[in-house]
Amino acid sequence: MLKVAVIGPESTGKTTLAEALAAHFKTACVPEYARQYLNTLDRPYLQKDLSTMAIGQLALEEKIAQSAEKLLFLDTDLYVIKVWSEFKYGQCDPYILTQLQFHRADFYLLTDHHIPYEEDPLRENPDQRDKLFDIYLNEMKASGCAFSIVSGTHEERLRQAIAKINDLL
Repeated sequence: MLKVAVIGPESTGKTTLAEALAAHFKTACVPEYARQYLNTLDRPYLQKDLSTMAIGQLALEEKIAQSAEKLLFLDTDLYVIKVWSEFKYGQCDPYILTQLQFHRADFYLLTDHHIPYEEDPLRENPDQRDKLFDIYLNEMKASGCAFSIVSGTHEERLRQAIAKINDLL
């Protein structure tokens, strides 16, 4: 099964793209577990919560992967948690780093930050999306993971992503 993860700064259309790709290719999409987790948390999150989010994300991926056949879309993965942890706290839990070695997508779609920011109570850095994009880009380059940047409107991003995935298939 080919796993394609959509990653990038907040409010760059990751969920929109991942869900649209799953619909187009008639397959499953793994939602962002962190969003579910944070919506039930009755306190501000802490760095230690990121490991819990990573565990939840991997479990959700494993569960939903059972319903997919040759293609699975991930609306985030451990790289997002790693980047966020290092950006916000200056470090990343060794558990997340270890799991990242064994749980990588086959291909990454990195969402460009040049679309309008949409307010959301879970979002924190509307003015640092360009800096975060550069961090993701450097992370992808350093990791050796196969990736492609998608940019433009939501429709243009979807067309670019479909073309790239068709090339992979």
